[in-house]
Amino acid sequence: MKKLLPLIAILALSGCATSEETYLGNGEQALSINCSGEANSWAACYEKADASCAGTGYRIVGTDGTPSLKESDKTLGADIGNYKSRSVVVICK
Repeated sequence: MKKLLPLIAILALSGCATSEETYLGNGEQALSINCSGEANSWAACYEKADASCAGTGYRIVGTDGTPSLKESDKTLGADIGNYKSRSVVVICK
């Protein structure tokens, strides 16, 4: 059991970007990519977009995410305990 707990903690903290097909208001097919959480970054969103579009490239239609904190709002210079939400909608070329 002691060996299993660190593995569970690592899996819980490690995140991966997920994508799902969606349709825009004009009927165009797009991908909605979610890379929320502490273990991810905006770079994870863009890497997932590149991989999902099979190297053909993509066009960003929209982004949404939690704004970064000001330095004065951070605890000891770090953004601790705030859940980061990040999502991007892309269209593959």
